[in-house]
Amino acid sequence: MRISNTIKISLAGLKANKLRSALTILGIVIGITSIILVVSIGNGAQSLILGEIQSMGSRTLTVEPGKPTGGFQDMMNIFRTSLKDKDLDALQKKANVPHLQDMIPLVFTSDNINYENQSYAGSVLGSGEKIFEFYNLTPKSGNFFTEDDVKAKADVAVIGSVVAEKLFGASDPIGQKIRVRSKTLRVVAVLPEKGGGFSFDYNKSIITPYTTAKDYILGQKYYNEFIIRVDDEKNVDATVSDIQITLRNSHGITDPEKDDFNVMTQKDLMKTVGTVTTVMTLFLAMVAAISLLVGGVGIMNVMFISVTERTKEIGLRKALGATNGDILNQFLFEAIYLTMVGGLLGIFFGTLFSYIAAIGLSSALSSTWKFSFPYDAALWGILTSVFIGVVFGIYPAYSASKKNPIEALRYE
Repeated sequence: MRISNTIKISLAGLKANKLRSALTILGIVIGITSIILVVSIGNGAQSLILGEIQSMGSRTLTVEPGKPTGGFQDMMNIFRTSLKDKDLDALQKKANVPHLQDMIPLVFTSDNINYENQSYAGSVLGSGEKIFEFYNLTPKSGNFFTEDDVKAKADVAVIGSVVAEKLFGASDPIGQKIRVRSKTLRVVAVLPEKGGGFSFDYNKSIITPYTTAKDYILGQKYYNEFIIRVDDEKNVDATVSDIQITLRNSHGITDPEKDDFNVMTQKDLMKTVGTVTTVMTLFLAMVAAISLLVGGVGIMNVMFISVTERTKEIGLRKALGATNGDILNQFLFEAIYLTMVGGLLGIFFGTLFSYIAAIGLSSALSSTWKFSFPYDAALWGILTSVFIGVVFGIYPAYSASKKNPIEALRYE
């Protein structure tokens, strides 16, 4: 029998049971949709984070506590305690790091920010006064704190636009007193609405001198991170070496393998972030792919039911001259057709939901979240759908092809 006739018969069989066919492909649709959505969001997140890193400039270095191990663990090192005041003083000495242009110590936490009877759960960033220049921040109202404020451990704070709205509404926050834990801070400036991202969302944060945050709010003796800007891009590698030598001397380390700090260039940071986001995206995609396996089992079960219900049809076709190969091809094509339709619908809905998610995330983060269509995931989705159709459809199709025509015609 010609393949065109086999296809026509297969499609006629599927049309005769539209509801069952629709339910059969549902698992495939959900699986492919989930994979497209996860991979698209993962790619968008990676693009956003890497864009933020690039915006800091190639002359920027970060120094984090903890031993550099690579991958996700490096991103958790900011919570370790090996960077102290003595390290800050040592790095700021020109003799130790001659090409260091600017240095910003950072401490941070999440906590309730209170004003009278209002409270908002935001982020608290302790930093030096140079952070505003470094990140091109300008006040919407008021004035940023100064180097003198940092040295004096002044009780001042710059608040983000969301914090200002939640705590003060339409009132002017400048000069008002807010409280974080047991520390009262005077608002000296409000930031305009600025795109938020994964590194730090200024809209939902307050910024206070690191001396104030470290000693009076957090009560800790260490820093979470140092941000360093080198005077010239050509001096980046030399500065990395100077920082390593300085911190090893400060910590009494003679073996580089025992470093309890990590100096990262923009290239290193982008590589680490890229590795982490890729691994997480693949992991989530694999979890989503489990639904494809469930969908494949569902297709096999439905095909067995279809074979049983159409036993007389199989017997009649064989009595009229259809071969075992014709019957096998018919039911195998039905399985492949169902999974391919499910794959295409999954790609459509996955793309649609990914686009909607990109719009929603852009609004929620006050940033530009780029929609990314994962061509590789879509291609693998189609190939996987066909593969599932073949694997889970071959046995029911084979069972149908082996039915005895006489017994099939007698089947009730």
